[in-house]
Amino acid sequence: MPENCKLLFGFININKPVGMTSHDVVSVLRKLTKIKQIGHSGTLDPFAEGVLPVAIGKAARLIEYLKDDKEYLATVQFGSNTATYDIEGDVTETFDKKVTAEEVKKALKYFEGEISQIPPIYSAIKVKGKKLYEYARKGEEVQVQPRKVTILRIELKDFNEENQTAQILVSCSKGTYIRSFAYDLGKLLGCGAHLTGLIRTKAGNFTIENSVRLDGLEVRTNLINPLEVLDYPVIELTEEEHTRILHGQFIKNKTFACVDFLILAYNNSISAIGTADCDKISAKKVFDTV
Repeated sequence: MPENCKLLFGFININKPVGMTSHDVVSVLRKLTKIKQIGHSGTLDPFAEGVLPVAIGKAARLIEYLKDDKEYLATVQFGSNTATYDIEGDVTETFDKKVTAEEVKKALKYFEGEISQIPPIYSAIKVKGKKLYEYARKGEEVQVQPRKVTILRIELKDFNEENQTAQILVSCSKGTYIRSFAYDLGKLLGCGAHLTGLIRTKAGNFTIENSVRLDGLEVRTNLINPLEVLDYPVIELTEEEHTRILHGQFIKNKTFACVDFLILAYNNSISAIGTADCDKISAKKVFDTV
């Protein structure tokens, strides 16, 4: 492995294009960097585009510590349902009913806050060891349990009454299926609906305004220091403390605050994710990045 690639450690805020899977993006970056340890935060369907945070090198071990709220701009087509709840599935029902912008706005209020949502049958959620889409492709019936998700903000951004399409901004918690939201919205309005476009505009602290496309990507230039996107208290280590942490030893807690997660930093880089009790700080995960 080339030395310059071996030391890469951080995140890249990729603007995933339509037509690629999230795994495709990871594969491109593995070829580009010659690094196998690459992961992403939050899968985007092939027809969707937008923010896909990708972790390079040992930063992949930090993915679980990223904020997991998401924001989307969804394009919804009213008047028909599809098998996949999006543009890629076969039409299963059509409706003659037309809706107005005011009716859509009123319906959106029902989705504010915590809601119960049933994931699409064409999804990667596992039931009895098999992914839901495997049951769907074989025409097998399976009971899908509803899940609690939270819609933090929802807003109608645009509505075309003639074409019966809407653009809807949805800010939500991890695990929210926008395809299911579109289906449920159509069901509530009595006209059917499915997604025809989806742009993820935000994932935690990663925004579409600061994202980069794969074509012309310069990995080192676009690499984001994890310290810039992790929302935990930061303890700056001395050289002696840094050495102790790297050797699995605890250090004295000078703040006397008890926290489950904090960042131990040295020379503007993460040395470890730690935990603190009243008198000492110890490492949960250590990163040899110096």
